[in-house]
Amino acid sequence: MTSYIIRRLLLIIPTLFFIMAVNFVLVQAAPGGPVEQMIAKVKGLDVSSTARVSGQAAETLSTSDRRGSQGLDPEFLARINKLYGFDKPIGERFVMMLKNYATFDFGDSYFRDTKVVDLIVEKMPVSISLGLWTTLLVYMISIPLGIAKAVRDGSRFDVASSSVVIVGNAVPSFLFAILLIVLFAGGRYFDWFPLRGLTSDGFEDLSSWGQIKDYLWHLVLPVGSMVIGGFAGLTMLTKNSYLEEINKQYVITARAKGLTQYAVMYGHVFRNAMLIVIAGFPAAFIGILFTGALLTEIIFSLDGIGLLGFEAAIKRDYPVMFGTLYVFTLMGLVLNLIGDVMYHIIDPRIDFEKVDG
Repeated sequence: MTSYIIRRLLLIIPTLFFIMAVNFVLVQAAPGGPVEQMIAKVKGLDVSSTARVSGQAAETLSTSDRRGSQGLDPEFLARINKLYGFDKPIGERFVMMLKNYATFDFGDSYFRDTKVVDLIVEKMPVSISLGLWTTLLVYMISIPLGIAKAVRDGSRFDVASSSVVIVGNAVPSFLFAILLIVLFAGGRYFDWFPLRGLTSDGFEDLSSWGQIKDYLWHLVLPVGSMVIGGFAGLTMLTKNSYLEEINKQYVITARAKGLTQYAVMYGHVFRNAMLIVIAGFPAAFIGILFTGALLTEIIFSLDGIGLLGFEAAIKRDYPVMFGTLYVFTLMGLVLNLIGDVMYHIIDPRIDFEKVDG
C-alpha cells in the first residue's frame, strides 16, 4: 500500500499541472480581462454583472481591448499592463505562476488589495462548515433510510420512500434553496429563518450558548437545501449494497444457525455492506463542497470560497480565480487518495497495488 500511496502522491503533480494549464489558457482567451476592465472603467463604460450577463459588457470590453488605447496615454496603458503582469509573454507568466504556487504563494488580489492566501484562509471555514454539516447529515439520513428500504424491499414503505428519493435526485439543491427561501425566509409565507450570512448582527455580544444557537439557526436553510439535494444517491447506494449482501451465502448460513434478524443485519451484513459507503466519505465531502456549496453560498450570501470564486470570476480577478482552483483541486486529489486508503483500512483484502498491477 505504501508504494501505491507514493505513486498517487507523485501523480498529483502532473494532474495539477494539466488542470492549471488548461484553465490558464481558457481564462486568458476569454474577453473582458482585468486590463480591459480597467480601461472600460477609465472610459466610464458599464462593466456591471448585469451587463456582462446580457453580453453588453463582453462586447464593450472586447471593443476596449481593440480600441482602448485611443485617447489614453500609452504610458498609462503600459502601467496597467505591468500592474497586472500582462507586460510579460503568456508562457513566462504561466511558469512564474507555477513556481509561486508550488510554495502556496498566490500573489495579491487585483481588486481587494489583500493576499490571496489570506482571503482563502479567511473564507475556507465557511465552506468547510457547510460541507461537513451537509455530509454528516446526508450520511445520518441516507444510511438508516437505505437499510430500511433494503430490509423492506418491495413494500409500501420502499415504494413511498423511493418517490421522495427520486424527487431529491431530480431537483438540484439550488432550486430547493430558492423554495426554502420562499417558504421559510420571508419570501412569501413564513419568516422563521435568516436569509443571509452565518451569524446575526451583534454575534460577538451573545453568550457561548447563544452564539451556538445563532450559528445553527443560520445553517438550517443552506444546509437543509444541500441535504435534500444530496441524500438520494447515497440512500440508493446503501440499499443496493445491503441487497447484494443479503443474498450472499454467509447470510443464509447465519440465518440457518438460528440468529435473529437484528444479529444477521447488524452483526454480519452491516460491516460488509457499509464498506463502500463509509470509505466514500472523503469523496462525498469534496463532491458536496465542489458542487452544492458554490450556488448555496451565492444564494444565501455566505462568505465562503464559493462566493469568493464567483465574485473573482465576475471581476476577472485572476489570482483569486487560480488560487481557489489550485486549492480546491489539491484538496480533491488528496481526499480521493484518503478515500482509497480508507477502503484498504476497512477491508484489508482490497489491495490497490495488485489492482494497478
